[in-house]
Amino acid sequence: MFDDKQLARETQRTYARVLPRLEQRFAAHLADPVWQVYRQRLDAHFPQLFTRLLALYGDRYDFYYHLETVLDLTARSWLDRPDDLKTLDAARAADPAWYQREQMLGGVCYVDLFAGDLQHLRARIPYFQELGLTYLHLMPLFKAPEGDNDGGYAVSDYRQVDPDLGTMADLETLATELRAAGISLVLDFVFNHTSDEHRWAQAARGGRSRARRLLLPLPRPHHARRLRPHPARDLPGPTPGQLHLSPGDRPVGLDDVQPFPVGSQLSQPAVFHDMAAEMLFLANIGTEVLRLDALAFTWKELGTDCESLPQAHTLVQAFNAVLRIAAPALLFKSEAIVHPDEVNEYISLDECQLSYNPLLMALLWNSLATREVRLLRHSMGYRFAIPEGCAWVNYIRSHDDIGWTFDDGDAGALGINGYDHRRFLNQFYTGRFPGSFARGLPFQENPRTGDARISGTLASLAGLERARQYDNHAEIELSVRRILLLHAVILSIGGIPLIYLGDEIGTLNDYGYRNDPGKAEDSRWVHRPATNWEDMAKRTDAATIQGRIYQQLQHLVHLRRTLPALGGAEMDVINVGTDHVFGFVRNRASDAGEQRILVLANFTEHGQRIDANELRLYGLSYRFHEHISDTPVTLHDAEFYLEPYQVMWLEPRA
Repeated sequence: MFDDKQLARETQRTYARVLPRLEQRFAAHLADPVWQVYRQRLDAHFPQLFTRLLALYGDRYDFYYHLETVLDLTARSWLDRPDDLKTLDAARAADPAWYQREQMLGGVCYVDLFAGDLQHLRARIPYFQELGLTYLHLMPLFKAPEGDNDGGYAVSDYRQVDPDLGTMADLETLATELRAAGISLVLDFVFNHTSDEHRWAQAARGGRSRARRLLLPLPRPHHARRLRPHPARDLPGPTPGQLHLSPGDRPVGLDDVQPFPVGSQLSQPAVFHDMAAEMLFLANIGTEVLRLDALAFTWKELGTDCESLPQAHTLVQAFNAVLRIAAPALLFKSEAIVHPDEVNEYISLDECQLSYNPLLMALLWNSLATREVRLLRHSMGYRFAIPEGCAWVNYIRSHDDIGWTFDDGDAGALGINGYDHRRFLNQFYTGRFPGSFARGLPFQENPRTGDARISGTLASLAGLERARQYDNHAEIELSVRRILLLHAVILSIGGIPLIYLGDEIGTLNDYGYRNDPGKAEDSRWVHRPATNWEDMAKRTDAATIQGRIYQQLQHLVHLRRTLPALGGAEMDVINVGTDHVFGFVRNRASDAGEQRILVLANFTEHGQRIDANELRLYGLSYRFHEHISDTPVTLHDAEFYLEPYQVMWLEPRA
């Protein structure tokens, strides 16, 4: 439409035209210092907002009308923003790297499964502080249809909490109390689709043509969030959940849709405005991070597979500009479970400042199964780097299934057949492979191809369930070591470590979900058990398995807080001469000076020896302090020894 110079001139002309109109509508506030803060942010971020909206909707005759509605929205939202959140905005602006600190630790849970409801969750804030959380992600808690609602992801109303959990006032109170405790509230923003009970869907069923233009029927619920176009890579079966719009497709009315999610047609500027309004509402109740659900599939276009279209990026950049103007403390977290080549494309200060790291998660489990770190080392060696100022959210498992999202090219470079290797991993983590320690369940298994994804708690996948079943103390020891190994890696590799709450005490699979008809066909419920607070109480007793895992994990968490090198996002993978030990170096400057930490992780149940000269080269010293065991290490011998599943955080000493 415009070249760069023309676009800059059009941006200036448009701002000069719309600003007086905006100020006329908000004339009563112009003398307020709060308005001056708004103007400064609008001056700074209007160019991004305008150019992104122009790229998305500039071909519409009513584009400038919709632009002004968005500007009005940002002004109203900023003026309505509570004073304590405006103070938070200023604090975040003064400390933009706050989420990269070594003190950061995330937790994630379902409100009902962890505490019952929001009021009881507030009573658990002291526990979150004890564990060391600074970030709490609550799984979908908005009003949704009864029964099959895609685990809460089919949202009926973004401004109402599920009545069984409480009220929006309860959520706002929780956010305030969490913030006072130093914990940021994280929520899902499900803007790719709504439930069929949403007001847009109801209006469409009522025959309103405008509402029908705002929605797009989608396939089955747990596929609607993904819409992946590469089923052989990501989902079992030929084309489950794939959305492919052809120009000749018959228009589908809402009356034809099953009671599943319906897509938000974000190619309509009215939908952008309304979704931005919901986003700012959540910001103003105290949400500090929004996880953008199904981010790669938010822009639908005829004749495409609707995955990672350029407009999906432009869309998020436009939403981000809205936030920078009206609620700058809020961050976006990307949930882009797509090919590894594409995950990083959503990470930037102008798009998503945070991102899940699904590749690291998958490759950690791969390394445990194979006892080799070759694929982990190779992939993380060049895929871990992200734009400055951004951060990975590193996790071992989530509420969802585990998919083997590694790149076949990476695998092929190491002589690994990706298709065959995924079949092996599925066999291993369902316990079908001879000698497997894991006790997972297949999710969406395709008997014809052997394709599947994996469900299971961390402890059950790491061998604790099997070991306890046979009361095998040696296997229990190894499984506990595996659990601590995985945590030690995500705590030290760079970014925000995220714990699925319950894993900190070794929670096992709960097969009782099969007794619930609404859950029986979804194996992911095996790793979503209600918190057993009797087991949780055992965390103070080091003689119990729960106490041992919890106390050693807590030791790692507290230790991390004292090591500035473990903050930030920069990380260099190293090859220490063995394919069984994953090694990387963390360097970071702090007020106390430059700190260097060398991390070594043995992914086998056997001791491993490393050439001592390799450590000297990477550690730049003969002498180290090993922080986890709090012991000095001197390289006197030719070889350096790691115990089974041992992790070391080594700091060079002069």
